[in-house]
Amino acid sequence: MVFIAILIAAPIVWWATNKWLQDFAYKIDVNWVPFTLGGTIGILAALLTVSYQALKAAKTNPVDSLRDE
Repeated sequence: MVFIAILIAAPIVWWATNKWLQDFAYKIDVNWVPFTLGGTIGILAALLTVSYQALKAAKTNPVDSLRDE
């Protein structure tokens, strides 16, 4: 889902950034590096979070969860 969100948001942000930067006297080109870096960090953060939660759930004793409910 994070990958799909990046695929949808990256072109929109690139377009909006280019439109915003057209109004300045000194123009710069927006390249693909910030989008790739941001997408990679986002995917890694999602993978680390899901992996941590899955490992935590796998280590939990099911008997303890059933006893509390």
